[in-house]
Amino acid sequence: MTGARVHPALAAAAAAAQESWAAAIRRHDRHALIEAVAAGADGTPTSLLDAIVEEAILRSLEPHRVNVLSEEAGFIDNGSPTTIVIDPVDGTGNAAAGVPFSAFTGAVAIEDRFVEGLTEWLDTGRRWWGRVDEPSPFRTSGRTRLDGAMISMIRPKNDPRGFLAVAGRADRVRTLGSSSIEAALVASGAFDASLDAGSRTHRIVDIAAAVVLVGGAGGVVVDGDGRAVEFTTDIERRWSGVIAATAELAAEIVEVLAPVTAAPPMSQELTSPADRGSRR
Repeated sequence: MTGARVHPALAAAAAAAQESWAAAIRRHDRHALIEAVAAGADGTPTSLLDAIVEEAILRSLEPHRVNVLSEEAGFIDNGSPTTIVIDPVDGTGNAAAGVPFSAFTGAVAIEDRFVEGLTEWLDTGRRWWGRVDEPSPFRTSGRTRLDGAMISMIRPKNDPRGFLAVAGRADRVRTLGSSSIEAALVASGAFDASLDAGSRTHRIVDIAAAVVLVGGAGGVVVDGDGRAVEFTTDIERRWSGVIAATAELAAEIVEVLAPVTAAPPMSQELTSPADRGSRR
């Protein structure tokens, strides 16, 4: 990937994210970084780190006059056919705690179609980039069966049954705390799938880049009910995203989750009040 090929607005956003994230990590301790300073557009708390990085990104995008859909600010309509969909820091809890597993992730949508995706691992600078209708440098593992698969999942929340149902079939399970990096690792073949096992945690900003990156690498991104993930400006809409190396593997995961997602949720006591509504 060459920088010149990345959409200029997406490139500007990624550069601003990297610079502001690094500055914030240097200047503030973890308690300050994770402190809630506002409410995001979806109603969940906005941490100081999220606020710092998003503000820098929005400034960087002003000259480009594109629409912006961001985790904290929501939808900013500049009357453009192009929308940049961004999560300034995916894995805020990791980043604030000094765990080196967080990312900037963004996608370019023209009208209602995702055409470009970029995820940048903030600690390492590693990038995954792709554009629709262009050959991808990445290739998924090609696995078609859940039995024996290498899976990453969002931690179990109010109801662990979906998590346990998938984990019981997989060979190995990881819970890493940055859906965008985990999806990128599906695109490059390190994981066979990554998913939210029925808790509807993903927003469009979490998985927009994955639609392009994983799709271009031979995989699929669907909701927990098997439907395709599509562009929306509704930041409050939630998905149980299933990001898989093949359509066959995605379908099998959806089938395993189906009895759990159709059943009443288990007791809310499985999570503490502080966990409810948190990002990951």
